[in-house]
Amino acid sequence: MVVTGVVRRMVKLLYGTLKPMSGPEFLNKKYQDLPGSKPVERAVQKVKRKGEKVSYERSERIEAYLDRLEDIVKNPSGFGKEKGDRGGFELLKYKILKKYVTKPGDIPESYWKLQEKIMRDRGQGGDWERATKEQKEELKKENSEGVLADQRSSLEQWIDEFASGDLDYVPRHFKYWVFRNILGLQEYDKKKKEFPKRSKGTIKQFPDINHDALAYVIDAVDKKLSEKGIEFGHDIQPEEQEAFTRALEKEDFAKLYAWANELMNPIPEHLLPIMEGEWRRYEQGADHAMLVQSIRGKGTGWCTAGEQTAKSQLQGGDFHVFYSLDDEKKPTIPRIAIRMENDRIAEVRGIAFKQNLDPYMTDVLAAKLEEFPDKEQYLKKDADMKLLTEVERKTQKNESLTRDELKFLYELNHPIEGFGYQKDPRIRETRSVRNPEADMPIVFNCEPEQIARSEKDLERSDIKAYVGPLFPGFFKKLPPSVRNVYERFPDQPITFKNITLGGESLESLKSAMTDLDMKISKYIGNMLEKIKMSDMPEDVELVILSISQLGFPKGAKRIEIYATAEEIANGAKPGKAQELGLDLAPAEAGPQLCRAYSDQPQDNWILIGMEPIIGSDGCPEIFGVNHYGAERWLSRFDDGGLANYWAGDNRFAFLLRSPSREASNGQSKAS
Repeated sequence: MVVTGVVRRMVKLLYGTLKPMSGPEFLNKKYQDLPGSKPVERAVQKVKRKGEKVSYERSERIEAYLDRLEDIVKNPSGFGKEKGDRGGFELLKYKILKKYVTKPGDIPESYWKLQEKIMRDRGQGGDWERATKEQKEELKKENSEGVLADQRSSLEQWIDEFASGDLDYVPRHFKYWVFRNILGLQEYDKKKKEFPKRSKGTIKQFPDINHDALAYVIDAVDKKLSEKGIEFGHDIQPEEQEAFTRALEKEDFAKLYAWANELMNPIPEHLLPIMEGEWRRYEQGADHAMLVQSIRGKGTGWCTAGEQTAKSQLQGGDFHVFYSLDDEKKPTIPRIAIRMENDRIAEVRGIAFKQNLDPYMTDVLAAKLEEFPDKEQYLKKDADMKLLTEVERKTQKNESLTRDELKFLYELNHPIEGFGYQKDPRIRETRSVRNPEADMPIVFNCEPEQIARSEKDLERSDIKAYVGPLFPGFFKKLPPSVRNVYERFPDQPITFKNITLGGESLESLKSAMTDLDMKISKYIGNMLEKIKMSDMPEDVELVILSISQLGFPKGAKRIEIYATAEEIANGAKPGKAQELGLDLAPAEAGPQLCRAYSDQPQDNWILIGMEPIIGSDGCPEIFGVNHYGAERWLSRFDDGGLANYWAGDNRFAFLLRSPSREASNGQSKAS
């Protein structure tokens, strides 16, 4: 009897002897160039340097590469889990953005021709014709900076999302497959219902992250490789099922993701104002299938639509979902999700853009939060969203905003916090239709001429604010009364923070940190022991600014940001922060800033510009503080000496005016 290939395959399936394709085998099949590529070879050599063996087998080489990527990308901040390779992550991120974000010089002339046509269509053709060559070039520069910043952000969201843990439901070989495809695709074309391929010089953004769609695609491809069938919702038509099946057979990510984006529909607009419904609690450890079934295909954008994610999240704590009424008056429309980690709220998500809460659900959420002990931080967000809704409404109706509303919109007192991963787009949209030059005197409570724009303006005695470029010695010339400082209003503020140094023992400081429930990394006990506390209390002021604001938008090495006393004594030049008139902060500024900065923006590390302390592992280290959820964290970072590279959005805190004690008082060095 001759057994055909088809029959043989059926027999293997029947008796379970056909093994599903492994992750490395999947990538080896998809990308013949991968095993021999330079990144893979570097990963292999790194393994060999550790004394481990790696064969020349292609899948094993890919496995080593995936191990290396995971080490770099997984949790680079070190929060809550084993610390990742932050320096490696920042360098990898920098290289990806540098390679794949369009350069201004690569934007094709056809794009500028289109912009000129748009200006003519708006009645601005005469202005364009009368503009000088220099003015036109400046307009092009401003335009390209804006659109390419959006493009950069659209790619950066994928990189950060992989590092945040929110895509942990995606197996790592699929992460590589997804990201390699994303690098070659443009944002979704709703008219053509596709993700067009990227071309050189394009100003288009990269595809957005749709967790519903991504989870559906990953589940489908995984089941295909495991020889399992896929299931379609009852509302998916036969021709749509056929289109997906064809794309799945070819493992065509662009078509699969486009299909899923198109059919993972958000709730109908006429159902948004409906606030009646019910909360359902999915208990910790319960079967995740019911939760997934209730939200998949509803356009929530929640990663919980992925089976593995839902399973993992329910293992960590309860999951609460509010379902509003559908057209049949049944509670089936998911609107709010509250995910718990044991007995604490881990996150709250809505179904608006970037998973922010839609404006109809604020009262529903506020009532629910009364049940939770850690409600205050979420009530603050709730208040912000209500006020932002009112500010947006008044702006759309051309009604005047009060000074307090303008200060809120421009985030002068505190950042506006929503319930999504990203900033609420209404902030940007509302600001975009306002005239900052007209608003600045109102929010700063001054006359227009009292806003300094240059070094010469700072010599005046009546200055109330500064908006302009930073220059050498800037912070030495800045009057003590001026603390509204922007490189460009309102996007690039300089933050000032008052703290008190000394006046207590180290044990008293540690006790205060414990009382405030500050989280202290277990690895920094050695650093805290090396802090020298002065007997007399002293009020000092810190300046917090990004590396980009220091003049390094693409990032910089630590020695370019600031140099230590020893490095300067050995001939190194002072860093940019020192050139601007800032001093290194004493080590005590780390725990004291963490203690005082209760309104620190979420998930934004502040590194202390200080003389490094030699840690228990013999490496020079600096403090870093972060506000994560309801928790304030004090951690350590390897300063990296001359080699460590910090991205442009990293922020450092420096001393504005030197305390009376000597610069070395406040930290000690170990040889």
